[in-house]
Amino acid sequence: MTEGNEIKNRYKGILYVIVASLLWSTGGILIKLIDGNPIGIAGSRSLIAFLIMLIYIKKPKITGSKPQILGASAYALTVICFVIANKMTTSANAILLQFTAPIFVVLLGFFLLKEKIHNYDIISIIAVSLGMTLFFVKDVNPGNMIGNIVAIFSGFLLAGTTVSLRMQKDGSAVETTLLGNLFAFIVSIPFLFQINFDSKSILAIILLGVFQLGISYILYAKSLKYITAIEAILITAIEPLLNPVWVFLFDGENPGMYPVIGGIIVLISVIARNIYIVRKN
Repeated sequence: MTEGNEIKNRYKGILYVIVASLLWSTGGILIKLIDGNPIGIAGSRSLIAFLIMLIYIKKPKITGSKPQILGASAYALTVICFVIANKMTTSANAILLQFTAPIFVVLLGFFLLKEKIHNYDIISIIAVSLGMTLFFVKDVNPGNMIGNIVAIFSGFLLAGTTVSLRMQKDGSAVETTLLGNLFAFIVSIPFLFQINFDSKSILAIILLGVFQLGISYILYAKSLKYITAIEAILITAIEPLLNPVWVFLFDGENPGMYPVIGGIIVLISVIARNIYIVRKN
């Protein structure tokens, strides 16, 4: 592969993650619109996402390999835990604490993928963590401790999913998320009857399944063919930054000075890192 093609594919991978993050950022608001058991909500949206992915893949290659099964399991638990966290704590807390994922990706990527940890990775993680803390500093509520713990666990699981997809960059990455959605739906079956399927909830579940989960994870899985796991997870900082923007637009909630400063720090950190890598290569 020529240097020009490598750069082109790198930009393609970055674009995929950016679009996926934009779609993910709608999750907090949409989940709050649905009245019912969080596991049932997670499973119902995963069923729709499964169908979307099946249409896209057409003939899935279920290899049954260890990375695929472990990745699918981690994915299923990720999407379930994220919905649970959103119901037990604030959407801002859930997304912020899930964004501990880059820290876990660095560690898992080092041990499992043998990806070198660079100084700029460490600097980026520290800067992003600082920015995210400032962004939601007034929203952290110790009273939501269980939800917060679930959100952190969701971050670890997202890191495991990311590393697994990266391990399958030349194989069945999208199929892993397809299988993960099926796992999530099967687990949720006993809880589906605890959802209030009114028109608002049905619309929210459809939007979650098609866009926030289905199309987004297709793009995210494809991106990991072209960029590293730590790079992908850092770019997803867009998701937690946009979540309060949607809240402001639809609920009129003013983010305040600290979130604005934190958002600037995160965006500069992620953009600067990618510019540095492009110029270095």
